[in-house]
Amino acid sequence: MTLKIHGIAASRAVRPLWLLEELGVPYEHVSQTYLGGATRTPEFLALNPNGHIPVLEDDGIVVWESMATTLYLARKFGGPLAPANLAEEAEALRWTFWAVTECEKDALCVLMHRVVMPADKRDAALADQSEGNLGKPFAVLDAHLATRPWIAGERFTVADVNVASVLSWAQVSRKLMEANPHLADWLKRCLERPAHQKVRAMAKAGR
Repeated sequence: MTLKIHGIAASRAVRPLWLLEELGVPYEHVSQTYLGGATRTPEFLALNPNGHIPVLEDDGIVVWESMATTLYLARKFGGPLAPANLAEEAEALRWTFWAVTECEKDALCVLMHRVVMPADKRDAALADQSEGNLGKPFAVLDAHLATRPWIAGERFTVADVNVASVLSWAQVSRKLMEANPHLADWLKRCLERPAHQKVRAMAKAGR
């Protein structure tokens, strides 16, 4: 087996892991944590000099940056999750970059300060501010999804994996979900998919 994903599932490695489970492609999962300097060893820095997970290894090809790994996998293996034409590829690229630039920072802040951090370390004001920042981009996607079931067309694709993996961090915000019902319904359908549920179980198990 030559295809490897380095990174624990409770990280941005969820993105390539989710896509691979959707594709049904065999892979080796190297449960690489980011804690305690584990990504700063000479061996890991030889794979990713930035010292971050995930990293994909595929028969001599090394890809880092989580969204790059999913787009690479979709291009390599094709099938229904890959863009079928240039128009669908443009949609996948557009919404992937949109999720990273418009939503990721604030969505992570909501998750951390609403759920993940110890209660005495959370800053409700920061979470409130990030929810406010997400109002406009969430409304943009909600309007897009008002006329279609999935982001890039009539079927679930890599675009949905990429965007849902970011927006899922803000699912804890009832305010955002209630204000954007089309987005909330789409996100629920994405996260209920068996492939995502399998990776979520991996994360809970610390893998």
